[in-house]
Amino acid sequence: MQTPDGIWLRSLRVQPSDQTPDKFPFNIPIIQSLTEYVFDSQVTFLVGENGCGKSTLLEALAAAVGSITVGSAPAASDHSLTAVRALADRLQLVWTKRTRRGFFMRSEDFFGYARQMAAKHAELRDQLAAADREYENRSPAARNYARLPYQNEISALQRDYGAGLDARSHGESYLQLFQARFVPDGLYLLDEPEAPLSPLRQLTFLALMKNMLAERAQFIIATHSPIILAFPGATILDLNGETIRPVQYGELEHVQIMKSFLEDPERYLGPLLE
Repeated sequence: MQTPDGIWLRSLRVQPSDQTPDKFPFNIPIIQSLTEYVFDSQVTFLVGENGCGKSTLLEALAAAVGSITVGSAPAASDHSLTAVRALADRLQLVWTKRTRRGFFMRSEDFFGYARQMAAKHAELRDQLAAADREYENRSPAARNYARLPYQNEISALQRDYGAGLDARSHGESYLQLFQARFVPDGLYLLDEPEAPLSPLRQLTFLALMKNMLAERAQFIIATHSPIILAFPGATILDLNGETIRPVQYGELEHVQIMKSFLEDPERYLGPLLE
């Protein structure tokens, strides 16, 4: 399965809705104005203030795609996406070639995923101990054969996640999750992946993204991070107005405010401390 430029999802169209315009999510201006968008880059960023609709659009897209939701149920049955399903049902997706690989992830989903992995590890250890008890008086060959499936799964988890996602710092575990779950030819829908990451770890995340682009991955990411947004060659979509608008990195208010703050913190902090 290949697409020449790594863009699997080529475009989305929004079919007319019979929902009342004052009902969420159709009461969000950016959702009301959206009719069609064509993805022309492997990396597309959605940027805007809280409440502008970027997370809502990403969640609806995940539901329409049928993405696996990391740390939760599949998008098709994820109760946290119930409110956006009416919008998802109106999205018509055009694919260069359909991919079933990849996942949808919000920053808060990490904790659910870490709990799932810890529970799975504990269950496998219990099953391994049960096999040892059951085959205690059998030959070593029989005992080893009984242990094999559980030991293999434990080894696979340790290979992918080391001591476990809950045994590392939040940021380190977050990156480990991405390293373990990224596969070629995937569509990755990420909502604020920078949340648990220090500036240095955000750069590491960008390096992971770069490696995945060579494996024909496509990313659509909602973010506030000036570091993440600086990824070379990405398309940046500003959702702050009433229509989606492509912008250059230097035009972004996020970037301008951060740059101004770093150049003169007292200009911003002085009035707060008076």
